[in-house]
Amino acid sequence: MRSQALQAACRPLRSPSSTLQTLAAFQSRPITTSRPKSATGTYTPKSYTPSTTARKPVASSSPAKPAGISTPSAKPYSPAQQQQASATDIEETPMPVVLDPQAAQVPGATIEDVDPELAAQIPTPNNNNASNNGAKKGAFTAALTGNGANGNANGNGTAQKTIDWSSSYHGLSTEAFSPEVAKILMQPLDPLDVEVKPDGIIYLPEIKYRRILNQAFGPGGWGLAPRGELVVGEKVVTREYALIVGGRFVAQARGECQYFSEETIPTAGEGCKSNALLRCCKDLGIASELWDPRFIREFKKKYAHEIWVEHVVNKKRRQVWCRKDADPWYPYQAVKK
Repeated sequence: MRSQALQAACRPLRSPSSTLQTLAAFQSRPITTSRPKSATGTYTPKSYTPSTTARKPVASSSPAKPAGISTPSAKPYSPAQQQQASATDIEETPMPVVLDPQAAQVPGATIEDVDPELAAQIPTPNNNNASNNGAKKGAFTAALTGNGANGNANGNGTAQKTIDWSSSYHGLSTEAFSPEVAKILMQPLDPLDVEVKPDGIIYLPEIKYRRILNQAFGPGGWGLAPRGELVVGEKVVTREYALIVGGRFVAQARGECQYFSEETIPTAGEGCKSNALLRCCKDLGIASELWDPRFIREFKKKYAHEIWVEHVVNKKRRQVWCRKDADPWYPYQAVKK
C-alpha cells in the first residue's frame, strides 16, 4: 500500500508538448463574435480564425479548463471600432428630460377673474377721453392700494398714503365738527338711560355711547384703533385705543377690565375696549354730566336710594345702591331691616 502511494507521487507531470498540442487544437476552432451596433440599427457578424502560432506556456495556479468549454477572445477592438462603439452607446443612451420650472407654474389670477367691474374701469389705448382715463385710473389705483374711493382718490391717478393708526395723530384738531353733529354729541342725558352700580357709582351703558356715535357720524364713520398690545395683569387686562372719526384722530384712552380666570380673558378684552370707548367719548362731550359732581349728587338724590338686601345664596345682608324705579341686581333681593 505504501509503495503504491510512492509510485503515484513520483508519477511524471504532463509534458509541455502535449499542452501545446491542446492549445493549438483549441485555437484552431473558428470563433464568431458580434460587432457593435451600427448606425442603421443592424448587427453585422464577423468570422475570423485566430493565429495558430504556438505560445509559450504560462504557469498558473488555477486548474485547466475542460476541453468542452469555449472562451471568448480577449483581443481588444481596434481604435476605429472603439470610436464606433462609443458613438453607438451615446446614440442609445436616453437623454434626461429637463422640464422648465416656469412652464409648470400656474398663471396668476387677473383683475378680470377677481373683479370684472373693477377691470372695466381700467383705461385702454382705444379710449380717447383723457379725463375719463385719469378718473378711472385714479379709482383703480385707490382700490388696489386699499384707500377706497370715498374721497381718498383725487381722480388724477394718485392716492393718499396709508396711515398707521397705531401711532399716528393724523387730523388732530384740524377742523371742528358741524353744529348739527355737535348738537347730537353734547345733548343732555336722559335720566332713564343712566344706571347705578351697587357701590353708588352712576354710569351710562357702553351701547348708549355707540348709538350716539352712530347717530352723529353714521355706522362706519368712526372706529377704535388699537395703540398697543393687550396687557394681561394678575387680575386685570388693559389696552390703549384711539378713536378715529372720518379718517381723523379724535381721542385716545386706555381701557381696563377685571377677569377671574384665564378662560375669561377674551371677554375681559372686549370689556377693556368698551371702557376705552366711553373714556374717549369724554373728549367729544358725550355724557359729560357723569363726571360732574353736582349732577351726580342731584341724580342720586332724585333717582336712586340705598337699601338693605340679602344674598340669595349665603343669606348675608348688606346695603347697596339701586334706582328707585328698579329692583336690586341679582343675586340680591330687597329685605326689611
